[in-house]
Parts: sequence; structure tokens; C-alpha cells
Amino acid sequence: MNFKIKKVAVLGAGVMGAQIACHFANIGIEVLLLDIAPKELNENEKKQGLDLNHPQVKNRITSELFNRTLKLKPDPLYKKEFAKRVNIGNFDDDLPKIKSCDWVIEVVVENLEIKKSLYEKIELYRKENTLITTNTSGIPIQILTQGRSDNFKQHFCGTHFFNPPRYLKLLEIIPAKETSKELIDFLTHFGERFLGKSVVSCKDTPAFIANRVGIYSMMSVVHLMEEMDFSVQEIDKLTGIIIGRPKSATFRTCDVVGLDTLVFVAQNLQQVLVNDEGKDTFLIPDSIQKMLELQWLGSKTKQGFYKKVKSENGESEILSLNLNSFGYQPMLKLKIAEFEKAKALPNLTDRIKSLIKGDSKINLFYQKLFFGLFAYISHRIPEITDDLYKIDEAMCAGFAWEIGPFEIWNSLGFEKTIPQMEKLGIKPAAWIYEMVDKKESFYQLKNGQNQYYDIKTNQHITIPGSEQFISLKNIRSSQTLWKNEGCSIINLGDGIINLEFHSKMNTIGSEIIQGINKAIEITETDHQALIISNEGDHFSAGANIGLVFMLAIEQEFEELDMVVKTFQNTMLKLKYAPFPVIAAPHNMTLGGGCEVSMHCDKVIAHAETYMGLVELGVGVIPAGGGSKEFALRLSNEIKTDDVRINRFRDKFLTIGQAKVSTSAWEAFDLGYLRKDVDEIVVSRKHQLKYAKQAALLMIEKGYTPPIPPKDITVLGNEGLSLVYSGADGMQVGNYISEYDKHLSIELGKILSGGELNEPTLVSENYLLNLERKTFVKLCQEKKTLERMQSLLQKGKILRN
Repeated sequence: MNFKIKKVAVLGAGVMGAQIACHFANIGIEVLLLDIAPKELNENEKKQGLDLNHPQVKNRITSELFNRTLKLKPDPLYKKEFAKRVNIGNFDDDLPKIKSCDWVIEVVVENLEIKKSLYEKIELYRKENTLITTNTSGIPIQILTQGRSDNFKQHFCGTHFFNPPRYLKLLEIIPAKETSKELIDFLTHFGERFLGKSVVSCKDTPAFIANRVGIYSMMSVVHLMEEMDFSVQEIDKLTGIIIGRPKSATFRTCDVVGLDTLVFVAQNLQQVLVNDEGKDTFLIPDSIQKMLELQWLGSKTKQGFYKKVKSENGESEILSLNLNSFGYQPMLKLKIAEFEKAKALPNLTDRIKSLIKGDSKINLFYQKLFFGLFAYISHRIPEITDDLYKIDEAMCAGFAWEIGPFEIWNSLGFEKTIPQMEKLGIKPAAWIYEMVDKKESFYQLKNGQNQYYDIKTNQHITIPGSEQFISLKNIRSSQTLWKNEGCSIINLGDGIINLEFHSKMNTIGSEIIQGINKAIEITETDHQALIISNEGDHFSAGANIGLVFMLAIEQEFEELDMVVKTFQNTMLKLKYAPFPVIAAPHNMTLGGGCEVSMHCDKVIAHAETYMGLVELGVGVIPAGGGSKEFALRLSNEIKTDDVRINRFRDKFLTIGQAKVSTSAWEAFDLGYLRKDVDEIVVSRKHQLKYAKQAALLMIEKGYTPPIPPKDITVLGNEGLSLVYSGADGMQVGNYISEYDKHLSIELGKILSGGELNEPTLVSENYLLNLERKTFVKLCQEKKTLERMQSLLQKGKILRN
């Protein structure tokens, strides 16, 4: 079957439905969003003299729910105007419109009879072969299709999105017995390539994969807390980033999700599970039950495990719940020796090994936590899935774990952990012992492909679909051509090499500058194109401010000037290299990371790319060519006198207000990305392969490097007058400090080309010299040093 998705209907405009509609709108698909019609008028409608049949009334529920969704933070849309792709309506009038839709997604309340009644109506109007899927997570998929036609059943399955759909990457697909394989294959492909999801096919078991394992893990933490007498704050310190889980850890996550949601899923699992040896873990402790009775559900009720209050001096303060006294108490500065020791280890698996090793209370907590989880997932195969890699992928994509539980177990040497598990009375499944006898492992790397152990065949199999993308992690050991502490140069084949950053937060220091120059040298000698990408959490958090601060505080200004000049020269070498250079940024792409991208021939940005020149926040201006690039791009955009001041103002405010794009699409609007040059991909997995294909296409077309411009138009005093008047107004209105005003004027001088009497043509080097001298001059000012110090010591931007 040849499925094509041009229009989607989402039935149910609640929290999930409206956000699912937004994400389809994000990728350019027209959406029909429907919900029930009101049964009575509200006061406003009565005043307007409307009746229940008026379109405004009939669409009110859908409209209110959708508008509420558009106000959510973080934003469910890549760009606000994408909301125009969503058409709203109601079930009474607009359900026949699903005839024009290729995919109908049901997201109504978790009630079997309501869903089945809706399916009857869907079958009246859908065209043959329309996809019908449900977002349910609590009703067996097989039950939902009872009484439906064969064609309906063949085109029906579960598509369980995780909340929020734009940001959480997991999409669980749950086929029923009659679901066609072609449909599952199509949804897997479409979900990964177009929706940017990690798609995991699940068996139709309670809570599927991610919630089954994730809720078990969270509830096991709750029970361990009570058993071992830990506080809420201690547990969140022990179960967050230190073990590769989100910063919100356990109880902050509960507050965000809602305690009632967690308890509902846990209670449902406890009731429906029959042969689950760990089902008692889903029992709700008395303390949690009391929180439910008090309606302390988390963020939605303004208090849960944490509560925000105003202190005596009027500042906001976070209090944590004491589950013994049921009172809230100030947050403590916790010092846990085992935690501090592990924190010093940069590698996650090394940290976990450190935390498990020993016989302290902390060590015992981690042993019980991880060993219990390992045993639980071993018993879930083949119940919830036949393939162990799916559990890892589901937990990483759905619960934002850095690595999955089988991968953690593998890194610990799983055969070594079994005696320790048995000592604690924890026993894994029988197939684990068989693996030990065979001296196998959960994962192995073969020919650059990650393979997993298949319990049906007792051999390792390549993870399906992984051959369609490039994993630096998998080829790093065999294809690294050169490396230092900050970066590596990796051969991607076909004459393409990749420069990978791996410093802390991928900040740009001397090692990465050295790596860029080395990559240029290697490419020019032996290869055809260079890609700059990495697999870190962020592309780059910018330049190494610690190095700049150290040189400035020691008044090594000549050396600082040389450091900045080296960075600038390196950016020029990137820009004018005699071969294609492509950047593939993702997530935070700030300061120097943004400047690297702006100097490449082409940017293949992930949809979730947050680009910005944010240097004014630390008291300086962009000096790695960022200010110069904005002046150059402004010059290219100036066509007539009546638009140039507006264009200048936009460029100035983008840097002056340290604007960061909330998506790659917004990066086009802010001028960080170039229309008709740069591109966006939604699938993070496929980003590097697509960048490689783009590089090969540029080579095939016959690449020629750009010619350095000698005629950049700068506005001089015409632009500066706007800067002065704007900065004065902002300061008078108390929107910026006096020092912010000073920084704004210094930035304005660069974008204007200095105090010139009229618009003038200047060179690229002229602007680079101007931005470098301004940068070094600002580093000599006390308030700039105070801003840098605040960021380095407190991680906060100081507005002095």
C-alpha cells in the first residue's frame, strides 16, 4: 500500500490532542481538530444573543482548548503562524470532513464506550484505507476494534505519543492482530523521518513499554525512600543527572506530570497485572495516598513534593515536603560523599559503577535501585517486547534517560552483577543465566553497526533501521583520524570527514580551534568536504568564557587579542575553504557555536536548534565574526533607502537583546540561518546522514568557494543615531541598565561601521578589527568582569 499523508484529523482537543495537532502543523501538514459541541450557552454567548446552533458556540470548546494550548510554555509550535495550519470544528457538524483526511487520530477521554461510539461514526465517513489510530495508553488495542469492518481493522493501531509531543521523542506503535504490516512499516518510517520520533513497536500489554518500566522505576524509588528513610530532596539529588536521568529527577518530575496521573497509572497496573513478579511495587504508599487526599498534586495545584512561596524579603523560595511531618521545609545544601566522588567522573557508566560499589547506605540504595530494575526488565522479555533494545530506546526517548537500563547493565558487566543481585535476594530471568553460560552480552558493535542479543535466535542482530543513519559513537573507535581533548576528526567515508566537539557543553576553546584548523588541513589534503556535528546534548554553548575571564583578570590583553584574532582567522578559513563545509547544529547553539555555523557554506539544522549570539549577557559583543556576519548580511539585504533603517534595527535588536531562537524555523526570522541556503531536518537520527548527502551533492554540482566581499555597506552615523535614541529610551524606561546602554552603543558602532558621516563601503577585515578591538576593550571594564564571574561561579546572568 502506498500511504501518503497530506491532511490529518485529530479527534479530541484536550491537552494531548491539541498538542499532537500542533506537531503535525509543525511539519507542514493541514490538520482538522475536532471536539464535542457545548450543551449549554455560557454567559458571554447569552449576552450576544447566540443559540446552541451558532458556529461560534458549537466550536467554542475546541477553540478554547486549542487557544489554551497555544499559550503553553515551552511552545508546542516551531513558529506561532503554524497555528494557521490547524482548522477547528466540532463532532456534530464537521466529522464528515474526515473524508478528506489521510489519517484520523483519536485522542478522546479514556472511556471504552465513548471511543467505540466515535469509531462507529468514523466508519460512516472515512474513505477506504484511511489510517485510524488511537493515542490510548490504558485500554487494550484489540478491544477497540470489536464490531468494526475488516478494512477498518487492517488500518487501525495504537500511536501513543508522549507529552509534550513536540519535545518528547517517543512514539509507541501498538498493532492489533488484524493490523497490516504495511501500515506499521509506514508509520515507523513516517514517525522517524517526518515527525522526528524514536518509534518503538510494542506488544498490546498494560502501559506498553515506556510507562510500564518508567512507572515501575519511579515507584521503586518511592518505596526505597520509605524503606531507607531518605528525604524528598535527597532522593531527587540521587536520582537526577548523576545517573543520567533528567534534572527534574523523581519528585520534581511527579510534580510536573501530576501526582494523580502517576497514581492512576500505577494503580491500574497493580490491578490488571497478574503474572508480574514486581506488581507490588505499584502499590501506593500511605504517604502518597495522603497527598492525593489533600490534593497536593504538584504544579497544577501549586504544591506537591515541592512548593514555591515568598520569603520574608519578598523573594521566591522553594520548599520541599517532609513526608514524616507533612510540613514544608527550606531546601538544604546537601553534601553526600559518594555523590561528590561520582560527580567528578565525566563518564556516566563510570559514575554508576562508583555509586554502586561499596557498602554504605548510599551504595545500598543504588544497588537496590539498579539491580531491582535490571531484574524487572529481564522478566518483561518476551512479555512486553521480544527485543531488549526497544526497552532502552523507549526509556531514552520517553523518559529522557541518557542511556537505557540494558545498556547500563551491559556496561557494568552484567555477569558480574548477578552474584550481587542474588545476595540482595534479587533474581533475574532464566534467559539471563543462559547468556552468562554462553558468555554473551546485550550489545556488541560490528562493522560500525550496533547489534543486540536476540533471545529467540540466541545471536546478535543489527538494530533494525540503524543502517539508515550515521552514528559517530559507533564508528568513532575505528574511523578517528585525529583527536585532542576537545574534539575528534572522524572519517564518514566517500571523501567526507566530520569534526566532533566533545568538551564540556561543547564550549569552544583552544583545542577546538586547533581541531577546526586540523580538519581544514586534512580535508584539503585527502578529502572532499567537512561536516561539523556532534552527538552531545548541545551543539555548543559558545566560547570558553573561563579562558577569557582568566586572561582579562590577569590583564593579559595582548594575548586575549591574539586569542580572538585566532578565532576570527579560523572562522575565515572555514568560510573560504576550497571545499564544502556544512554545520549540523542541534539544541543550544550559542555564541561561538552560532558563529561557527554562520561561517559554513550550509547549515543543516535540527528542528530543535536554539541559536543565538548571547555575548552581551556577559558584557561583551560577538567577536568571532558574528557581529561582522550580521553587518554583512544586513548589507546584502539592503535594497532601498526606506527599508535599511528597519533592517538595521532588526539586526541590532537580535544581538543587542541576545535573542535565541526557540526553533530552527525562528532562527531564519532572526537572521542566524539564511533562506534559500540553509535547511532544517526534523529527525535528529538522520541529520548527519542528510548533511553528508548535502555535501556530496555540492561536490557533484561543482563546488567553488565564496569570494571575500570588499564592498560591505555600513550606515555609519545614520545607524548610530537610531542606536543612541533607542538605548536612551530603553534606559529611561528602566528596561536596561546604564551598562546595558553602554554595551548597546558599542555593538551599534560595529554594525554601523563606526562613526562615519554617511553610508560607506568597507571590507570584512575592517569589521573584524572593529569587533575584536571592542571585545578586548570591554574585557577591561569592571562590570564586564562581574558579569563573567557571575556566570562562571553561579551559572547566572548578572544585569549590573
